[in-house]
Amino acid sequence: MTLAAHVVIALVSAAHVWFLVLEMFLWRKPFGLRTFGQSQEKADASATLAANQGLYNGFLAAGLAWSLVTSGPEAFAFQVFFLGCVVVAGVYGAATVSPRIFFLQALPAIVGLGLVLAGR
Repeated sequence: MTLAAHVVIALVSAAHVWFLVLEMFLWRKPFGLRTFGQSQEKADASATLAANQGLYNGFLAAGLAWSLVTSGPEAFAFQVFFLGCVVVAGVYGAATVSPRIFFLQALPAIVGLGLVLAGR
């Protein structure tokens, strides 16, 4: 169970690194515009907010990565905390922005959290 949990945590962490890149560096580029279905004008107006959001995604990725390289009770606590944060962010995003966010962000974290708790 631990190996499966670690694989899912690594994938969730990698996804949040990708979200960071999308929101901080690609937001106003053609790929970012297509990904988020925005006009150049909307992207330009919201670029600072998107970069801030991307930074927070980076913090989630870092916390999840840290949970994989530390050991003992700290690893478990980090995994539960950061996966829980991702679940809350994903559910909120799904409710306020797009239901698709639930499947891209919250569901993988729920699976990871379930695996972490089952392996305890």
